[in-house]
Amino acid sequence: MFSKILIANRGEIACRIIRTAQKTGIRTVSVCSDVDINSPHVELADESVNIGGITSAESYLDINKIIEAMNKTNADAVHPGYGFLSENVNFSDAVEKAGKIFIGPPSSAISVMGDKIKSKKIAKESGVSVVPGGIKIINSVEEAIKEANLIKYPVMVKASAGGGGKGMRIAFNDKQLKENFNSAINEAKSSFGDDRVFIEKFIQEPRHIEIQIVGDQYGNIIHLGERECSIQRRHQKVLEEAPSVFVDDVLREKMAIQAISLAKSVGYYSAGTVEFVVDKNKNFYFLEMNTRLQVEHPVTELITGIDLVHLMINIAEGKKLNLKQEDINFNGSAIEARIYAEDSSRNFLPSIGRLTRYIEPVSKGIRIDSGVVEGSEISMYYDPMISKLCVYSKDRKSAIESMVNALDRYLIDGVKTNRDFLSNIFQNENFINGKFSTDFIGKNYAEGYNSEEAETHYFDEICAIVTFVHYKYMQRAASISNQVKGFNRMIGSVWNVITSQKKIRTKISFNAYNKNYDLYVKNKYFKVKSDWKIGFPLLSALIDNKVLYFEVSRDGPRYTITHKSTKMTMIVLSNEHTALNSLMIPRKKKDTSNFLLSPMPGLLTTILVKKGQKIQEDEPLVIIEAMKMENIIKAEKDLVVKKIFAKEGDSLDVDQSIIEFEK
Repeated sequence: MFSKILIANRGEIACRIIRTAQKTGIRTVSVCSDVDINSPHVELADESVNIGGITSAESYLDINKIIEAMNKTNADAVHPGYGFLSENVNFSDAVEKAGKIFIGPPSSAISVMGDKIKSKKIAKESGVSVVPGGIKIINSVEEAIKEANLIKYPVMVKASAGGGGKGMRIAFNDKQLKENFNSAINEAKSSFGDDRVFIEKFIQEPRHIEIQIVGDQYGNIIHLGERECSIQRRHQKVLEEAPSVFVDDVLREKMAIQAISLAKSVGYYSAGTVEFVVDKNKNFYFLEMNTRLQVEHPVTELITGIDLVHLMINIAEGKKLNLKQEDINFNGSAIEARIYAEDSSRNFLPSIGRLTRYIEPVSKGIRIDSGVVEGSEISMYYDPMISKLCVYSKDRKSAIESMVNALDRYLIDGVKTNRDFLSNIFQNENFINGKFSTDFIGKNYAEGYNSEEAETHYFDEICAIVTFVHYKYMQRAASISNQVKGFNRMIGSVWNVITSQKKIRTKISFNAYNKNYDLYVKNKYFKVKSDWKIGFPLLSALIDNKVLYFEVSRDGPRYTITHKSTKMTMIVLSNEHTALNSLMIPRKKKDTSNFLLSPMPGLLTTILVKKGQKIQEDEPLVIIEAMKMENIIKAEKDLVVKKIFAKEGDSLDVDQSIIEFEK
């Protein structure tokens, strides 16, 4: 048995592995870059080694530093988590050469299956159905165009050593392929230290289904069912669930048989995932095999009751698999939502900063894998995922309801997040009914998602809550100024809730007999009961015998209420103050239409235009790198460059001026 293992990773996955190891009596060692020196995974481990550096290449991708840390701490083995060096055969070989154990598959399996081209060839030779194309490295744009015209558009450029949506670009014509080819190469090199890419046919409107397998070093391999991973953005999974609403027993068995057959053909052991794209007629095609633990593994653990990390450790120790296929039962429904630091109202551009307030929801059926705490810094150097919010329930319908409520109870301040966007997905009728494919987000949220402009089915309930909150603040203010003595003096009960578009009359009174508040929104009655304390940012209330959750913030008479993916700013005023408010002149917005403003914080890697240059609509202007992703910023109309304020290599703040155009 291992006495000590090192986790060659960071964030939530490092914390997750540490917890399982410590439960089994194994001491743990974390590694960290200079940026992560105060991160939770450092505090959680029994020991920690600062391997220095800032970027991934300078730290978590530096094999020599990881091996040195293992030797320094006398760790028996290393768990790579996912990403970084988890599918790097040079790393697994270096671990073995150092006399240590790699908690994962053999190097031979990583070599052929971690490489997307080799794995596709092996799959094809094994009789597994594969996607057309993708059997050779593409070295130039010209070669890419030739291959694309051979297998026909649309095509996808993919990093050979990649995963997690990095180094992937879709092209529908030669022009798009020219624009995206180099970005795919740059992302691949930045994320995986390997700039090789290939091209394969892009199957439109597919579902993304993956099979979780586990095997020991004695040839025993089983599957733990499927995960539905079709809700994706920029080829990166956003939420996952198990089991899939689309997969029936027959399809599951067919896919599992091929997955296990493929794994056996390469002598695979440890945990691994075989990914397929499935069309609407349930024809499936091998996509890739991930020779590591997946980000979305918690949903499999929740429906099977099996700790995959524990199994990986046992298998690495040389133990036989203590499970047979007939021992595996799938119970209930589990869903995982990836909480990202990004601004969904700006087409999901990354957001960086410090978490000034952070409160996770806690209750039965909720699991959160996170690597942050209040005060943690979300930097531009690593992936923007904050945590994985997982729910488990008896069926899919109740799991979705639990997820929406959990998101309403999840407070993250200091950075923009995709929380409200995720909540909106879970309330989308097509998602609820299982009618979606991998282009679901592209079709439904082509311009992103702005919770402040979204429609809500709960407007009256929000008006009731904002009136309740304001009433509580007015009671406190009156109490402090000694205006209220018992019930001798009453706070006003009639209020006006004012939004940018509406003015709603509300009325509130406390029902001492039932110990609840009677609220009228226009002529609609609500019975509200809540133990909310003034100043706390989360509020739960029993409204007409149904528990609802809200996020609340206040600035004088101005309140911001967030509920079920909608954020509303409202002013609550008396009749007298409402009349005065109507006389206020609104502020004029600053005109920035002739400026290119940085849509995100990041590194300005390339400026593609010059002063005085005439620019056509949709022509690339600059390239900004943020959180390992290259973002090409294009002109929205025909322009002429008047002045360039920044230079290549500058670190940009959000909304920083980069270019001024002639009017």
